[in-house]
Amino acid sequence: MRDGTRRVALVTGAVGGLGTGIVAELARQGWSVAAGWHRREPSPAVGDVFAVPLDVTDVGSVSRAVDSVLGRWGRIDLLVNNAGIVSDALLARMEDPMWDRVLDVNLDGAFRCARAVARPMLRQREGQILNITSHGGRVGRAGQANYAASKAALFGLTQSLARELGSRNIRVNAVSPGFLKTGLVADLTEEQLATHALANTLGRLNEIAEIARFVAFLAGMRNVSGQIFQLDSRITPWT
Repeated sequence: MRDGTRRVALVTGAVGGLGTGIVAELARQGWSVAAGWHRREPSPAVGDVFAVPLDVTDVGSVSRAVDSVLGRWGRIDLLVNNAGIVSDALLARMEDPMWDRVLDVNLDGAFRCARAVARPMLRQREGQILNITSHGGRVGRAGQANYAASKAALFGLTQSLARELGSRNIRVNAVSPGFLKTGLVADLTEEQLATHALANTLGRLNEIAEIARFVAFLAGMRNVSGQIFQLDSRITPWT
């Protein structure tokens, strides 16, 4: 920060490929980072990184995680809502628990965390909330009605919160990172990955390190809010 105070970030879903990359990049750039984990604690990272238990589907867990960060560092400057899951099925085979679980993690979890960090950010009159969304939320994908719905809803959540919190200098943005080789796509074959790559005008998939660098860059911007950033080379017509 401009006054020399060390910046503090909370990253949800910090054990996955993208979450791990974001935590590492923020730490490399001098942030103090709370790495939120649920089922598996993240490996030690370089820099001032603190692993904090965080189940985004549980209000109490979210509250305890935020209190833990505040107790350790006294402030929260950035929330990265990165926690996300998939549970794919065609509509006729998608059962209620599959729908509910994906919406609970991807959308409701982002809401719970945003609400929890908004309170200290309002007191600080400073902060940024960054939601990780998906291109699938714009265009939809067969067999991913639950996932696409959850990610599309993050667009509206992002812009609504940006309007609501902007007067207190809290920025809210979203990043659509593009198709990444993470655990969410572990079941895809090399041929399927190649097909996704060809959907990009550059003919290749994005990289976790590049997304992490953009997240850290955006986190340092003071005059950008309510924006959705697509970080690949797919071109989708405006409607």
